[in-house]
Amino acid sequence: MIPGPQNAITDIAGLKVGNAQDAALKSGVTVLTADAPFTASVAVMGGAPGTRETDLLAPDKSVAKVDALVLSGGSAYGLDACSGVVAGLRAQGRGFQVGNAIIPLVPGAIIFDLLSGGDHTWSETPYPALGRTAFEAITTTTPIGTIGAGTGAMTAMMKGGLGTASLTLDNRITVGALVAANPMGSVTTPGERHFWAAPFEIDSEFGGLGPDPATGLGRSLESRKLTAMAERSNTTIAIVATNAALDKAQCQRVAWAAHDGIGRACVPAHSPGDGDLIFAAATGEIPLTCERDLALIGHAAALCLSRAIARGVYAATPAPNDLLPTWSQINAQS
Repeated sequence: MIPGPQNAITDIAGLKVGNAQDAALKSGVTVLTADAPFTASVAVMGGAPGTRETDLLAPDKSVAKVDALVLSGGSAYGLDACSGVVAGLRAQGRGFQVGNAIIPLVPGAIIFDLLSGGDHTWSETPYPALGRTAFEAITTTTPIGTIGAGTGAMTAMMKGGLGTASLTLDNRITVGALVAANPMGSVTTPGERHFWAAPFEIDSEFGGLGPDPATGLGRSLESRKLTAMAERSNTTIAIVATNAALDKAQCQRVAWAAHDGIGRACVPAHSPGDGDLIFAAATGEIPLTCERDLALIGHAAALCLSRAIARGVYAATPAPNDLLPTWSQINAQS
């Protein structure tokens, strides 16, 4: 397995990502869509998720494909970003056709970033407009760091961010991940220099410092975020995707497998105060040849997700009124 040309989820042909953010709000929206509707499912392992239209992604539900997936800040308000994406799709005549009606199908999930230092004195929710702007900004590249849904994200000890990574298998199947990293847990070991995801790093993509040489790690749950904020101000939400031909049940199995990627990159993960959720999407370009293909896709998705979390945090940039420093600020004199 090697990273794709961009080391991004947009290495999968046909996938596009759009971002929109508001610097004063310290929040934003990220949209993933494709040239055509795609198969998708979801797996939730956090205790405090916030979602829209995820029930239709269950393997036993009749909807076969969706038009876009949304990751948003804003907690419950951020779910309205999906409405902006729906409006953008409808304007293009895209969606599920029922008679002469067009119904774009856009599941979404949110992180809590309402206490990240942004201005929330607005009287009308800004998230539908941010969703529409993100959709209209879709492109075949995927920037990372303090952008889109990662704008107001924070980890236990430092700013979070939007991250992505990809891997291409020997059989030409490509797997990618896109994540808004806002966990209750830390993404770095004590001292905030080494990433928990370091064993999975490729080509110094998040600093190349390697794993922490210390032992007995993981027993300290120090958190600057919990000191400054409420306990439920968390959640890591992600999309893993592949160009393989998967049905909804297979997508769901990949989403479950990909949760290992959160557990390897965030300590602790899947807590009662996190809403950890992973969408899995498949564009259907390459058929599976054996059961092992599905196992490899799930494994690659977990690897990509761990790397994407670290990359998003590593690339975060400082902004006025930040509550927490970035990784770069903490390690500027190291």
